[in-house]
Amino acid sequence: MVRIAPDGSQRLILQDIDRAEGGSSFVDRYVNTQGSLPNGLAFDADGNFLIANFGTDTLELMTRDGRTRTLLDSIDGRPLGKANFVTRDSKGRLWLTVTTQMVPWTRHVETMSTDGYIALIDDRGVRIVADGLCGTNELRFDPAEEWLYVAETTARKITRFRVGADGDLTHRETYGPSNVGGFCDGIAFDAYGNLWSTLIMADRLIAITPEGDLLTLIDDGDPVGNAALDKAWEEGCVTPELMAGATGTLAPWMASITFGGPDLQTVYLGSLRGSTIPFFRSPVAGQPLIYW
Repeated sequence: MVRIAPDGSQRLILQDIDRAEGGSSFVDRYVNTQGSLPNGLAFDADGNFLIANFGTDTLELMTRDGRTRTLLDSIDGRPLGKANFVTRDSKGRLWLTVTTQMVPWTRHVETMSTDGYIALIDDRGVRIVADGLCGTNELRFDPAEEWLYVAETTARKITRFRVGADGDLTHRETYGPSNVGGFCDGIAFDAYGNLWSTLIMADRLIAITPEGDLLTLIDDGDPVGNAALDKAWEEGCVTPELMAGATGTLAPWMASITFGGPDLQTVYLGSLRGSTIPFFRSPVAGQPLIYW
């Protein structure tokens, strides 16, 4: 993990636990998930890091100096699966998404399996509150925390649930188009209720309005590679090789988005194959996260 100060200086923070070394190639690291792969990050109430680790299939807690311990590696006696994203709500509850339980995880992409789920961790313990999801990825709440929105990446759609007082999720429905045109990955709300999303591999940034309309904000994808990947998805024959062959140049494999800066009008784009963090000024501010 890297801490970037306001003056641009950087400090590398390493976890202090032993890990099997990951492979040296992109395929070994991200397709075969060798080694530790911190994916979803959130702050706990004390400013420590909650980490959904896609490589070790665990939920971890890391202090600011790198001391790390495992919080969760199984549910109901079964391995957790591919832990993807974690966040907390105003009640202090933790919400965790798991993309798939398939081994290797790439079988999920090839079969479009619906074995992803959302888990809730509260004072009652840990339990699965939504399952049957296809490639569960980032999740966000509306300002009142009445609705939970989650990216079903492999299904290429956003799904939302009504949040009950006890954390139960009901009234499942598709939010916006049934196909957003790519593999939706990171999501974030702006202050006007538009849900922004990165489309990984298509390397496109979109927004879904409260009325359900889809807007394209940035399109940096490779037309040929993405056409081949889109055709394979429609035919149900996506392969890791086709996934690796589709990429743009600005934020290759654009995977995450967040609003930052003092006015929350600076948009930062994270990517899996890039070595920089592109950013731009937005005409609208982002919805403040609970950490702010």
